[in-house]
Amino acid sequence: MSMFCYQCQETAGGRGCAIRGVCGKTEDIARLQDLLIHTLRGISEIVVKSGADASKLSTLNGELLNSLFMTITNANFDGASLEAQIDRMLGLRDMLREQANVPGLSDAAAFHAESSEQKQEMAASVGVLRTENEDIRSLREMITYGLKGMAAYAEHARNLGKEDPEIYAFMYKALAATLDDGLGADELVKLTLETGANGVKVMALLDAANTSRYGNPEITMVDIGVRKNPAILISGHDLTDLEQLLEQTAGTGVDVYTHSEMLPAHYYPAFKKYPHFAGNYGNAWWKQLTEFESFRGPILFTTNCIVPPRSEEIRSRIFTTGSTGYPGCRHIAPDRNGKKDFSEIIALAKTLPAPEEIESGKIVGGFAHAQVEALADKVVEAVKSGAIKKFFVMAGCDGRMKNREYYAEFAKALPGDTVILTAGCAKYRYNKLGLGDIGGIPRVLDAGQCNDSYSLALIALKLKEAFGLESVNDLPLAFNIAWYEQKAVIVLLALLWLGVKNIHLGPTLPGFLSPNVAKVLVEKFGISGIGTVEDDVALFMN
Repeated sequence: MSMFCYQCQETAGGRGCAIRGVCGKTEDIARLQDLLIHTLRGISEIVVKSGADASKLSTLNGELLNSLFMTITNANFDGASLEAQIDRMLGLRDMLREQANVPGLSDAAAFHAESSEQKQEMAASVGVLRTENEDIRSLREMITYGLKGMAAYAEHARNLGKEDPEIYAFMYKALAATLDDGLGADELVKLTLETGANGVKVMALLDAANTSRYGNPEITMVDIGVRKNPAILISGHDLTDLEQLLEQTAGTGVDVYTHSEMLPAHYYPAFKKYPHFAGNYGNAWWKQLTEFESFRGPILFTTNCIVPPRSEEIRSRIFTTGSTGYPGCRHIAPDRNGKKDFSEIIALAKTLPAPEEIESGKIVGGFAHAQVEALADKVVEAVKSGAIKKFFVMAGCDGRMKNREYYAEFAKALPGDTVILTAGCAKYRYNKLGLGDIGGIPRVLDAGQCNDSYSLALIALKLKEAFGLESVNDLPLAFNIAWYEQKAVIVLLALLWLGVKNIHLGPTLPGFLSPNVAKVLVEKFGISGIGTVEDDVALFMN
């Protein structure tokens, strides 16, 4: 087959994309991403076998994160930038190999591919299907996808000056392990859970980075209407990019709106000083094809999720930065100090009309762990009085499939004495439904971005402590999580490592789970899929 990819929830037929990615990537892009991952595995083998100290590999560590992030679903569709990154990593690999002088390395640590044709030819043999045993393949890929999500969060933290050498060391160890044919299923299951443990570490690292720089998120009403000024729409997850954009647009007459996963930026105190930080425009990532038309101004992608634009006009208004890329869209790179020049975007915004209004009103968010802990007494009293019967963690991702309507219908069907805890873009299915409150506590508590699922875990642990319980599994708390891409994979693995059981995962189980690996998750952790809204509500409330 021309390609094979099954890393996202929308993979063709729930089995794998073999001609063209549902995300829009072509076979040549898919192969380049496979080759980049193969190169990282070879680098990791050298690091591990040479006993190199990860804390002394600063340049390599940064490029490792960037490389993994570039291969996340909907992040980078630009063949030229992927080829350049492969060349960059091969150069670092060869220099590292010469310095280490370690014998007996695999082909991943030694292959050569200089031309585009050589890269495509090499890539055809190093993709997902290189591993014949489907259970070993399933575990290797699950670990790899967890590492991709981990890299995304680690890169955001690194951009804010927060790093942990132990996380880098683990990433090299895990990537090298996916080359080791001597490791069986038991060892890989153990490594999968270790990936989850490091996922908790990296989310804690990013939480500390965000809050130390921008303050603890606080309850905030976010405007979803529009003003009359020209504007820039910023999408993705990277808060340092938003900070620089707000600084550079101050006093220019250009407003800034958030899109999709950037919505929670409004909850941080540090961003509230900018009067031109206007509000949030639109919904989850997959609606951008129509919402970018009505926005009218330029769009800056700081991370995934990019949907291939349908028109040249929209493409001309899209800018990428960081690990993102799309052919024909202008890419803004940082200088050696990490500063980015957004003057071209600002200049373009001034020539374009103000956004067209597609909705009005406000939505509330900002319920990260510090804010919920401040409300802990009120929440505990509501539970003890019977005003709150149950909490539902409905974090994760949104997506295009019609069966995701389940989550909106599920939220509407929940009894009025239940509260939804959410993070990630899954919230767009129910955060505008007007589900009301319980004694002043909103029934939808948005903790933030997908990485802020860490906040939800801390909230659960705090509630466990408040009620004197031995396990979070003893709380009146259910997990009904939607997933889409690899950042959701690391969140899931982190929850499993924390001991959370009986998670319902949908709208479909991952295509990368072999029957035997799925069986382990069911038997050991109680993982299950979703059913009908009526049946699931009855099951959870029983």
